[in-house]
Amino acid sequence: MSASVFSIFHHFNLLVQNHHFPADLSEQGNDRVDYIPGHTPICLADLPTILYGSGRQVLHHVLDCVSSVPKAQYLLFTSVYELEFQVIDVFKANLPFPVYAIGPSIPYLDLKQPFSTTSLNGPDYLQWLDLQPRGSVLYVSLGSFLSISAAQMDEIVAGVQDSGVRYLWVSRGDSSRFKDCCGSQGVVVPWCDQLRVLCHSSVGGFWSHCGFNSTLEAVYAGVPMLTFPIFMDQNPNSKQIVEDWKVGWRVKKNKVGEGEQLVSREEIAELVRRFMDFESKEQMEMRKRARKVGETCQKAIAKGGSTDINLDAFIKDIFERHHH
Repeated sequence: MSASVFSIFHHFNLLVQNHHFPADLSEQGNDRVDYIPGHTPICLADLPTILYGSGRQVLHHVLDCVSSVPKAQYLLFTSVYELEFQVIDVFKANLPFPVYAIGPSIPYLDLKQPFSTTSLNGPDYLQWLDLQPRGSVLYVSLGSFLSISAAQMDEIVAGVQDSGVRYLWVSRGDSSRFKDCCGSQGVVVPWCDQLRVLCHSSVGGFWSHCGFNSTLEAVYAGVPMLTFPIFMDQNPNSKQIVEDWKVGWRVKKNKVGEGEQLVSREEIAELVRRFMDFESKEQMEMRKRARKVGETCQKAIAKGGSTDINLDAFIKDIFERHHH
């Protein structure tokens, strides 16, 4: 969970005081919350999904965890300080114990190790990536197919195929819908080394459901994102990607109070073509911002970077605490 999302739950009382919990979002979903410390304004529809509607039945479990913060000795965030410094600084100023950002909490050290280019259960995807032009491949990973409707998944598959853009797709569910649409344009695998894929020179974009680990891997790799959040913290993560860091586009706008609104294959095909058109000025600027965010992550984990310093301070603090 990002520091920003944790902060939303931590300041839940502010949301309650301002009565910002409609049963549905048909009338208020586009209203902006602008009073959470350290946050840029955020739409109600971009708050974690368990804060409104049917999702609230599990909210108390999350709030129970957050309520234990005053009993802690440390607060660790798996994010990078520079990416969320406004929120993290608020916690530092208001909590009586150390707060450390020690991310990105991703397996970047594994990138230094050799890797077999043969997948156990699928195509040789890394060798295929080696043969593709630089920045030409869209990497697609949406978690389980159970996360979204079959109808929407059919539209996504058809839209990406119709776009003509090369793709590497991780399908953890039924892959039968891909049987007639791969060929030389795309590769479908049941699993891949995601960080290694995102860091590959031929990958130029990531269609993501915006889980925070995937988000961290993409920003570390400097890869722009097409955001397709589904539930929980994925909506505010999408907001950060698109509005705060400006390294992605939304696949769909938050249309509230109308039930599920399918994004058509025609809309998807056009969006993917524009997103992967690296000759456009808009895309060149977004790629530049994505690379800059990636460099920020690299600097954080380097010697003397914020993560390096925070990890040293955390370890030193534990050592001193247990030797007194």
